[in-house]
Amino acid sequence: MSFPLRSPRDTVGGIVVFGRILDKIRLHAQGKLPEGYHLGFIAGKRTFDDRVCRFLGVSFEALTARVLEGGTDEEVLEWCFQTGRKPDAEQIEIWNGFMMKRGWRDAASAGLVEQRAQAGLGHREELVVFFDLMDAEEGRAA
Repeated sequence: MSFPLRSPRDTVGGIVVFGRILDKIRLHAQGKLPEGYHLGFIAGKRTFDDRVCRFLGVSFEALTARVLEGGTDEEVLEWCFQTGRKPDAEQIEIWNGFMMKRGWRDAASAGLVEQRAQAGLGHREELVVFFDLMDAEEGRAA
């Protein structure tokens, strides 16, 4: 069986991370979100869930409610565009570039090194961004 969350690199409507958050919401509702995975915001920290919601201009609570109403990933994204904001192609390109490089030579680098060590992957210095770490932890090639 493959890991129940898609890679953060997978896109919905061209946007990275979004589909992964939908997976987490759906799995949590079924009581199947893997242990150790958080959902939503963590006080005092910026999470990918937080960043996606801010990028799309919707609250995490409203997104969760919409996902649990049902529908395809694309329908939920269209709801985000109608309810929050619809970024243009350049904004999506910049967003994706930022998210795909998060942890590499930026303010989050120390956190990446720490999480890599906590995952028992401290020796894997080729895991240079959070997407690499997530994919490695979940059995996908980084």
